[in-house]
Amino acid sequence: MGKRICVIDGQGGGIGKTLIKALKTCYGETIEVWGLGTNAIATGQMLKAGANRGATGENAIVRSVMDADLLIGSISVTWPNAMLGEVTPAMAEAVMGSSALKILLPLSQENVRVVGHQSEPLPHMVKTVVEDLVKEVLFHV
Repeated sequence: MGKRICVIDGQGGGIGKTLIKALKTCYGETIEVWGLGTNAIATGQMLKAGANRGATGENAIVRSVMDADLLIGSISVTWPNAMLGEVTPAMAEAVMGSSALKILLPLSQENVRVVGHQSEPLPHMVKTVVEDLVKEVLFHV
């Protein structure tokens, strides 16, 4: 199997599910995708979308991100206590402490505005991530 991509999501898992479907459609089994959920519902949705493996909770995320080639998720996975408290300080620290490149979508439910980005619908952001950034990072195109 190829490079390992960890997709991290919480709440209902919709962002992770969308990302994984697009990744698997574009790259098939040339990549290994792990769905890391802050809760079991998010993990389940990512597994249904085609993740090769899934894991749930703080320890699973903390351990798994250390072996990844690429991390993808919303920017809030780097913020302690985000997603209504689902992102623990240990999760956020592990994500940022991982040597893997992080591709972060500027989406959050927090009272934060990220300056310098244009609001785009999720499908447009996913297309950019999958068709441009992942290809560039993992396949040096």
